[in-house]
Amino acid sequence: MNFRKEFVVKPGTKVKLSHYDPDETLSIEKGNKEHKGLEKELDKLDDLQYLMYAQKKHALLVIFQALDAGGKDGTIRHVMSGFNPQGCEVSSFKEPTQEELSHDYLWRVHKRVPAVGLVGIFNRSHYEDVLVVRVHKLVPQEEWSKRYAQIDSFEKMLAQNRVTIVKFFLHISKDEQKKRFEARIDDPNKRWKISPDDFKERKRWDDYTTAYEDVLTLCSSEKAPWYIIPANKKWFRNLAVSRILVETMEDLKMSFPPATIDVSKLKWK
Repeated sequence: MNFRKEFVVKPGTKVKLSHYDPDETLSIEKGNKEHKGLEKELDKLDDLQYLMYAQKKHALLVIFQALDAGGKDGTIRHVMSGFNPQGCEVSSFKEPTQEELSHDYLWRVHKRVPAVGLVGIFNRSHYEDVLVVRVHKLVPQEEWSKRYAQIDSFEKMLAQNRVTIVKFFLHISKDEQKKRFEARIDDPNKRWKISPDDFKERKRWDDYTTAYEDVLTLCSSEKAPWYIIPANKKWFRNLAVSRILVETMEDLKMSFPPATIDVSKLKWK
């Protein structure tokens, strides 16, 4: 089963999130053979990352976006378990600093793009500038509406310079978000993750949904595709993300570089 084909947003697709089931599991059941193969996917990620690091011809940029409690942190913890931390860096994009605001909105993002041989993971990203900025009306519509084309151009430039881009939207239902908020409130070890802003933002669910639909419609390209991942079930979310990353990295057809010395002439004392 090709997970990329199942969940990719094909360029030109008009996305309506109500048409995507956040409980989808492709008929895979938790605990069956396919689900248990998850550990093998993580082992493959480890091998593929090692190849990428050795060859130094490609970089991998993985972008996660979701509504609050969508599972970005949990998915990143899962993905990181399949990567060597020495070759992988996670960047979180929160409210911009004064220095960042004094530059164009892509400035802080471009600095965090991984070098060849490395993997970069974005927890939120440049898409916040057509999501939060739009929903909260932080800049005029005339300004943020131009950013879709600017972002496409930015990602095209990265792709032309050896950066492979994979973008995941973790799709949960409004009921599932409520359950996760309640679970955080009930668990003393997770209460620190809850803030009044979470409940304020929840009231803007429909606005965020519309904003995400435009992002997914306007900014999914052949070189920087969006994948809509059903994320109500965490185990399936992790399986889908891992499989898509493996499929993407295998397509790079990487190989180890030749030795830099003639090993046949090495002599041991």
